[in-house]
Amino acid sequence: MRILPEDDDSVVSAPDRRFWPVARRNIAVDATYAWHAAAFLGCALAPADWPWWLAGTVVNHATVTVAGLLPRSTLLGHNLRRLPDYPANRDAVALTFDDGPDPEETPRVLDLLDAAGAKATFFCIGERARQHPRIVQDIVARGHCVENHSQHHRHTFSVSLPARIRAEVLAGQQTLKTLTGQTAVFFRAPAGLRNLFLDPILQQADLRLASWTRRGFDTREADPDKVARRLLDDLAPRDILLLHDRGAARLPGSDDSVALVVLPRVLQAIAARQLRCVTLREGFSDPRRADTDTGAGAG
Repeated sequence: MRILPEDDDSVVSAPDRRFWPVARRNIAVDATYAWHAAAFLGCALAPADWPWWLAGTVVNHATVTVAGLLPRSTLLGHNLRRLPDYPANRDAVALTFDDGPDPEETPRVLDLLDAAGAKATFFCIGERARQHPRIVQDIVARGHCVENHSQHHRHTFSVSLPARIRAEVLAGQQTLKTLTGQTAVFFRAPAGLRNLFLDPILQQADLRLASWTRRGFDTREADPDKVARRLLDDLAPRDILLLHDRGAARLPGSDDSVALVVLPRVLQAIAARQLRCVTLREGFSDPRRADTDTGAGAG
């Protein structure tokens, strides 16, 4: 198995680090801890009022639980849902693919992207990347980006305690680093579901959560027309689109996935609207800052 050289980050754009300040506080985490401390103290000082403190705790838990079930929510921490409003992104959209790599689907997706001259971001599961290292390396070699989608994509990820979440994030990070020589800078939670423990862990790992602007629901919708409409209706510059290169629904009576059928249509529509596909790293790279850095280095 060929391993790419470590720290070979020169072939990809460096995202603008203003989008993930390391020391940023998480209001939801702070508020939850503060409320529990207040409720404990309140029950100790005024035991008769315990129903009110319990009710408040239930409301707190319900709020953070619902927020974790909404993939595009920002209540539990920073969440990148669109490309930033840079001049370079005025004609850019970002295609993203989840749950790969897959030995059948991913190479076909790559061929379709190559034919259209489009770049994409692949959120890979670490365990699957280890099983198919050449595909992951091919993704990078073709000019796309590989980002962290956890090590095992466990269905219990969103209800896990911090130690389990940290292990999933860091193991995925290490696996992809070993295989590609590049450090992932974006993370997407399995199924987009999470809890209030995730954001502090991502900050410690220098990762930022990336969700999407629009998704096709291609894992459970086998009608290509419906998937395409969800992705293309009101498509606008700076949108982040989500499809799957593994696990997409199969067309009735066919071995093809709905994602493979829809992707050419999506690429054609993007081109017809005079938009271009960029990776998340490209989309979050501020060219003005790059110019400044270059000028400073030259001086």
